[in-house]
Amino acid sequence: MNPENSETYLNHPTWGLLYRICMVDDHQELFTTLYAQRLFFLVATDVKGLKFQSIGRTEARMMLENRLRSLRRSGQSQEYDQVQSIFQRTFQ
Repeated sequence: MNPENSETYLNHPTWGLLYRICMVDDHQELFTTLYAQRLFFLVATDVKGLKFQSIGRTEARMMLENRLRSLRRSGQSQEYDQVQSIFQRTFQ
């Protein structure tokens, strides 16, 4: 199963349930609040566990655009199409 297709949720101590948008880098994933999808979080995984970093909508959009460019350059067309669809649903 492709990880881009699986729905993943995290419980943030302050903001409640977060929904995974997609992976943006090694050990970093982009999440948003489940219902409003106005607050974005970069969630990093390391040996200490999860680290939440609140980011703005513009920064989240740029991260997805960078991910799309990277996928296009590497020729990963199926994952590119999935992330493109996620991008359109989230930011347009």
